[in-house]
Amino acid sequence: MRSLKELYRIGKGPSSSHTIGPERACKLFLSENPQADAYKVILYGSLALTGEGHGTNTVIESVLPNVTVEFDSVSACEHPNTMELIAYTGGLKTAQMRVFSVGGGAIRVDGRASVEGAEVYDLNTLAEIRAYCEKKNMQLYDYVYEREGEELKTYLTQVWTTMKEAVERGVHKTGTLPGGLEVERRAKILYDGVIHNESAENRENRLVCAYAFAVSEENASSGTIVTAPTCGACGVLPAVLKYSQERKGYTDEEIVNALATAGLIGNLIKTNASISGAECGCQAEIGSACCMATAALAQLQGLTLGQIEYGAEVAMEHHLGLTCDPICGLVQIPCIERNAVAAMRAINAASLAYFLSDSRKISFDLVVKTMYETGKDLNKSYRETAEGGLAKLYKK
Repeated sequence: MRSLKELYRIGKGPSSSHTIGPERACKLFLSENPQADAYKVILYGSLALTGEGHGTNTVIESVLPNVTVEFDSVSACEHPNTMELIAYTGGLKTAQMRVFSVGGGAIRVDGRASVEGAEVYDLNTLAEIRAYCEKKNMQLYDYVYEREGEELKTYLTQVWTTMKEAVERGVHKTGTLPGGLEVERRAKILYDGVIHNESAENRENRLVCAYAFAVSEENASSGTIVTAPTCGACGVLPAVLKYSQERKGYTDEEIVNALATAGLIGNLIKTNASISGAECGCQAEIGSACCMATAALAQLQGLTLGQIEYGAEVAMEHHLGLTCDPICGLVQIPCIERNAVAAMRAINAASLAYFLSDSRKISFDLVVKTMYETGKDLNKSYRETAEGGLAKLYKK
């Protein structure tokens, strides 16, 4: 597994696969072909079907000069997020590169060794990591720092700061989100909705949802967020962590450790399955984010390694089969509400883990494998193509 810096990417929304990944591909291609006087980018699969709604063409045009963007939703491709980049000089083709945007802003170049960072983790299943940590009396975050060094804390502190800033911006903004659906920002409505003598349960629901909406709405309007593990699922982890810090008074250092634990869980899913909605449906994005938030909260609450695993397993198990069907290809409906629902589910999963971890039958590694197989079995119309589900049936 690679560094958590490649899981937690700080960037602008609305989609890690459709904006951050293609932007990185274009910058790489431009650096290798600066002499070209024209470029063409052909988008395939999900990039073609929802690229316009996600702003893929816009980000490509912001990087490559004199570029033509074509959408090809018919031709077969090796990966649902495939793009072909072509350089021309004097009208003649001088270079060509095929790139796959594999989720969370990561890219893979066809025919090349990885363009991502080096492998830094020597263990690739939670069972192996648990056994190692239990033998050495370590926490999951201790294993992260052992592999990446204490300096990772500086980056995770920046991640936490960016998450909090996204929440703060989002809960104070009004208006409608861009894209044509006329979706009203609702984070401020939730945040300001204080009710006299409100129950603790209602207050928790309202604030957690407000924070999830806030970050997700920032993402939908191309604001700066952190992929956790993706742009489309970026509101879940910040919502759970910010509310928990406010309620329980956890220090920023404790939150950073929780981010390390959450990142390890997300990294395992990314390595052994997928965090791409185009590849495995929304279970790979929102489901993974819920796993990460549950593990982070369980860590903060001082739960055992077994309880942390159980919580993360529960979080994914009950997202299995979740489809990715964004209306108009925008990361708005049903994406924003799903962040709020998953944040609340993470809190519930952590509570369930506290009571029932000794009775579990399903391992985290098994449920991750199941998610991947389930995602591959989903009809492609339910994998971020905007061809099925809500995206198909909704009429303006």
